[in-house]
Amino acid sequence: MKLIICSLLLLSISFQVFSQSNIKFPDAKPLPGHLVTNDSITIEEKSINLIDIKSHHWDTQKFNPFKDEIVKFPIQIKFNDSLYRTPILDSMVITSRYGWRNRRAHKGIDIDLITGDEVVSVLDGIVRFVRYNSGHGKTIIVRHYNGLETVYAHLSSYRVKVNDTVRRGQILGKGGATGNARGSHLHLIVNYKGIAINPEYLFDFTGTNKIRSNELWITKRWATPYLHTSKRRTKLELLSTRDEAIASLTKEKTTYIVKRGDTLSHISRRNNVSIRSICIANNIKSTSVLRVGQKLMLEM
Repeated sequence: MKLIICSLLLLSISFQVFSQSNIKFPDAKPLPGHLVTNDSITIEEKSINLIDIKSHHWDTQKFNPFKDEIVKFPIQIKFNDSLYRTPILDSMVITSRYGWRNRRAHKGIDIDLITGDEVVSVLDGIVRFVRYNSGHGKTIIVRHYNGLETVYAHLSSYRVKVNDTVRRGQILGKGGATGNARGSHLHLIVNYKGIAINPEYLFDFTGTNKIRSNELWITKRWATPYLHTSKRRTKLELLSTRDEAIASLTKEKTTYIVKRGDTLSHISRRNNVSIRSICIANNIKSTSVLRVGQKLMLEM
């Protein structure tokens, strides 16, 4: 009898202590798409995609692990949000665009900064590459959940390591002039399976921080530097459906008749096409002498 009374007494005391404690049982599991907050880290349930984006060609040592991958155009790119974050915290000034530059392909855009300025991730993702790369200097590559990868080159220091999960706007490192850089700037590249896409086709860099469309189709026109010039932004033709992309695959060609005083540079600037594009379309060299009345095919 005494044993029973003691047991009941201990049970009563335990219940009172437990009821006064701060221990709380979690509520029911949130529905898909709801946010789960753990201290300062916010994770969406859709982050189960973390496993998916690391399942193919996840190589933390190679700049481009997709060299053996065959990519078919048009490419569909989807975004879950309508906004991105500019890669630097100050106002963004583009000093050189995606396109042909000094007879070489410039596969990204150059953004002015001062050495030590903080560089941030444009979208949520996982850090795949943090190391020195020939030409690009100190480089960070972030893979995003829609298959894109953003490359941040010429950095002076790192603030993240490989396999880190980062949020849009999270600091990755500090800008600089490492590698083959003439002065401090950020070289930003946007890749899909190793193919460099014109960043301005995807992101509006005029200060709105808007992604141009939740669905975009990429044709070779937007992934071929020689069809663009680094000196000015190419006139945009957004393709938001597969039908639009298929229809645009037929290149629109225009015949240009050379006038007195014309040079390839003048023709390129007036028609918003690169010199390289003119040379390839007409099987000529950049040093070729133009004749008055000569017909040139321009790929618009």
